Amino acid sequence: MRLYYASDVHGSDVCWRKFVNAARHYECSILIMGGDLIGKALVPIVRKDGTYTTWVVGEERHAGSAEELEELEHAIRMNGFYPLHATPEEHQTMRDDASYRQRLFSKAILEDLERWVELAEERLTTTGVQLYVMPGNDDPWLIDEVLERSPVVLTCDGRIVDVGGHEMLSCGYSNPTPWHSPRELSEDDLYAKLRGLAENLRSPETAIFNLHVPPYDSGLDTAMELDAELRPVLKSGRPNEIPVGSTAVRQLIEEFQPALALHGHIHESRGLTRIGRTVAINPGSDYNSGRIEGCVVDLTVNGVKNFQLVSG
Repeated sequence: MRLYYASDVHGSDVCWRKFVNAARHYECSILIMGGDLIGKALVPIVRKDGTYTTWVVGEERHAGSAEELEELEHAIRMNGFYPLHATPEEHQTMRDDASYRQRLFSKAILEDLERWVELAEERLTTTGVQLYVMPGNDDPWLIDEVLERSPVVLTCDGRIVDVGGHEMLSCGYSNPTPWHSPRELSEDDLYAKLRGLAENLRSPETAIFNLHVPPYDSGLDTAMELDAELRPVLKSGRPNEIPVGSTAVRQLIEEFQPALALHGHIHESRGLTRIGRTVAINPGSDYNSGRIEGCVVDLTVNGVKNFQLVSG
C-alpha cells in the first residue's frame, strides 16, 4: 500500500488541488490530509470610483482592471486569506461589528471547503482512492459537518479506522499554543485522549498514528520562541529556536511504537526521524508559495518499507 500525506494547507486552493492530484501523480491508493485546512482571515477588497483597494500582508495594493483584480485575489489566497468584495460602507461595518465580521468569515470558510470537497468528489469518486481528512487545531468546529456529509471524504479525527489493513489512529488536537486555537488540550488531557484511543488498537506495531501535533523534541517540532507579545525571542541577535511539540504525543509513540507517525502543525520543521522503531514524519508546509509539501510512504504487513519527502 502506498499513501500520500500532507497537512497545513491553510485555505490554499492551489495546494488542495495538488493534494487531490497527488494520488495519480505518485500512484497512491491512500490520501491523508492532516489538518489546518482553513484560511486565516478575511481580506476585504474595497471598490470605490472604479478602483479596488486591499491590503496584502500589510501592504496597500490597488487594481484598476479585471486582470489586476484577479492578481490581487490570487495574492490574498496565496497567503492563506479569503478575499471579500465590499463597498466602503460594508468595510466600515466589518471593522466596527465583530459578530458581522465573524459571520462573513464563517460563510467564506464553508463556501471554500464545500468547493474543495466537490473537487475531491469529482476527481476521486471512480478511482478507488481513499481520502482521509481531519481538522487541525486551527480549524473551527463548523467545518466538521461539511467533511462528514461527503461520500468521498473519510473523516477520521478521534477514531481508529482501517487503512489498507493498517489501523490508523487520528487526532487533530494540539497541546496549548500562544494563539489559543479552537482545538487545544493540556498535555495531561491530550495524553488521556490519545491513550484512550490507543488502548483499542489490536496491532499497535503495524498502526499509523495520524497526529496533527508532532512529538516533543523530535526535530519535527522546532520553531521560534515567542514572548508574551508573540514577538520572536532573540539570543545573540538571532531568533531562538525551541521544541514546541507535545510531550503527550511523544510518550504515546514511545509506549505503543506504531509503524508510522504522521504529523504537521510546525510548518518550518520539515523532516523525518525515528522514535524507537517508529518512523515519524513532518512534511512541513509552504502553502503560501503555492507548493505543497508531502510525503510518500510504502507500507507492508511488516511495517514501513519506503518513505520519502516530496514537494510539488
